[in-house]
Amino acid sequence: MTKILIGADIGGSHISCMAVDSEGHIISDVFKVRKEVDSQASAEVILEGWGEALSELIRLTGKENLGGIGFAMPGPFDYPGGIAWFKGVQKYDSLYSVNVRKELHNRLGLDVSIPLRFLNDATSFAIGEAWTGKASRFRRNMAITLGTGFGSAFIEDGIPVESGPEVPEYGCVYHLPFDDSIADDHFSTRWFIGSYRKITGEDITGVKELAEMAEGYMIRDEGLPSGAYGLHPASRIFNEFGSNMGAFLAPWLLKFHAGCLTIGGNISNSYSLFEKPFLQSLHDQGCNIPVFISELGELAGIIGAARLCDDSFYSRLPFISDK
Repeated sequence: MTKILIGADIGGSHISCMAVDSEGHIISDVFKVRKEVDSQASAEVILEGWGEALSELIRLTGKENLGGIGFAMPGPFDYPGGIAWFKGVQKYDSLYSVNVRKELHNRLGLDVSIPLRFLNDATSFAIGEAWTGKASRFRRNMAITLGTGFGSAFIEDGIPVESGPEVPEYGCVYHLPFDDSIADDHFSTRWFIGSYRKITGEDITGVKELAEMAEGYMIRDEGLPSGAYGLHPASRIFNEFGSNMGAFLAPWLLKFHAGCLTIGGNISNSYSLFEKPFLQSLHDQGCNIPVFISELGELAGIIGAARLCDDSFYSRLPFISDK
């Protein structure tokens, strides 16, 4: 029997894991476990939560069928070494310096021959999209995740590109300068919250609330192009976001000769509200590639993480770090 691979997505408040076959297909919705985990808890509680979720899935699939477990893991983290270096990121700080690979191997009772491998969550998302998503039709592509942070990865022939003249170091763009600060300050949830507060003096909970405002206050004005949004603050903010992100990403997409761009993360759910200014901004800089909103969602990270268990694939990865 072909070995079953497990992909695990480690979020800020949960672990989701599923069984994946060697072709990157989710085997069955039956083989899925999600468990809430308090990222502010002690190391023991966190590791116990992760271990319980994985143990439950292993029981469902059969330990004898397990080919390995791959983790889509946020940073800072020593991915090749399996050691957590979370510090000052408001999640999983209690795991600082813990060898997560060793701890989970022991808790799951797995032979050391069963690989447990780790990769940055944004890179895992990009690998999953390039393997089984719409980006699979393109030799080169870029993927970004928009949420509490701004994740990115550049992919060539399914493999992350993390160095060279065509990409920023490690494939990360979040720390690069943009306007008065860095990209992460402009293309993340906190930018939307801060922008709305700056304009109105009021607070919102997040992008979903702002999107509901924009959708509820769309104004068709005869003086505006057909389908354009009116001047409600929420609409203005989404327009500005789209224009800025296009201006920031276009040079990198062109430099990398990307065939497409895939967008994931919670903010991508509001893509219709910034699609037009975003595409126009890309077009203005001569970048006219297809833009896809992830249909896989969280599954992309899980599928990408599971692929780490393929020795031939894993051996081709560059040294992954999280700077």
